[in-house]
Order: sequence, then structure tokens, then C-alpha cells
Amino acid sequence: MESGVSDATQSYRQDFIELALECEVLQFGEFELKSGRVSPYFFNAGKISSGAALARLGRCYAAALSKAKLSPDMLFGPAYKGIPLVSVLSSSLFVDHEKNVPFVYNRKEKKDHGEGGQIVGPSLSGKVVIVDDVITAGTAIKEASKMITQASAEISGILIALDRQEKGGGDLSAVEEVSKELGVPVISIVNLDQILTFVKNSSSELEAFVEKIEAYREKYGA
Repeated sequence: MESGVSDATQSYRQDFIELALECEVLQFGEFELKSGRVSPYFFNAGKISSGAALARLGRCYAAALSKAKLSPDMLFGPAYKGIPLVSVLSSSLFVDHEKNVPFVYNRKEKKDHGEGGQIVGPSLSGKVVIVDDVITAGTAIKEASKMITQASAEISGILIALDRQEKGGGDLSAVEEVSKELGVPVISIVNLDQILTFVKNSSSELEAFVEKIEAYREKYGA
């Protein structure tokens, strides 16, 4: 993904960053992550809680998937955050790109009554793109990949909102680790470089956080 968000053809990236700031999906301050690292910013797609915001988010996901030229037969949303994301992506692909792509998602626990099983939706088949917000340890993505391969379907890619460009367990970023392990591309709507470019070009109070983010990247960036 190219750096910068100024190119008119990449307006969905700027729209996404603006949406993330408006809805406090992207926050600046001091946040302890699951890894124990203290980050100067935090991203949580669960903050999206209105129809208007969700529609904008869906358009951003659909634009990123379309730009990546992936043509999946199905979409998979890992529980729980991946469920609304995959739903609105499927809708946006139909409305904005005239592509009718079915989606499925998983339950955290298998259901032993009714239709049973752990997957909700049609049977997994063909090429599948996994949809989530971010990749940290990649646990949810790896669990989803097992369900997909066990169903004899194929993972053709992973689509996320933000690539933190941050080291995982080694020198590679968490995104690069997952991509290498599963052998598929990981596409993001934006990455940290693009957020920094946006913030640097902003005339708001956000500029105060640039130095802290750059220091964090110097320490943990891949």
C-alpha cells in the first residue's frame, strides 16, 4: 500500500481516517495493549455504532477490496468484530460495485441444537477472504483459516482496516507473520504511515501526538 492519502483515487483512505477520528475508533493518548506495550494510539472498530458510520465503513472496505483486485467467492467474518464488518462489506460490494458476494461468520462456541455447528451462513466453498479490523497476535484470523481449510475452501486473502506496521513475535510485523504463515496477501484500508501523513498535514491538535507515535514506531515498528 502506497504512503500518503492525498491522491484523489485513494479518497476512501482519507474518508476512513476522518471517520475513525469522528467516531473515536482511532484515539490518541496512552493505551496498554494485550502485548503489554504502551501505545500512543488505539484503534477499535467496535466504536462504530450508527447506521451512517457503518455505511461509510462498508464503502471503505469495499473500495480497498476492489483496489486489491481480489475476487472472492465468499467472505468470512471472525466473531465478534468481524461479523458486522463482513456484513456491511458484502452489502457495500453489491450496492457500490455490483458484486453479490455471500458471507459467513463463526460462533465462539459450537451450537448443539437447531442447525448446529460453528459456522453461520452458507457452506464454505471456493476462494474466501477473511475480514477483520486489525491483526495483533492474529489468533482470530488463524482460527478462521482452520475453519475455512477444514471445509475444503481456499483462503485467497485477508482484509483489515488498519495495519499497525508493528513487530509481532520477531522482526516481521504481525501482519507479515500472518501473511507468511497462511501464504496469502493481507490488504489494509490504511496503514500507520498513512495515518501519520494525515496527522502531519492536519492543522489540529493531533499534531501533538506525531512525535510520540514516531518514537513508538522507532521502538516497535517492523
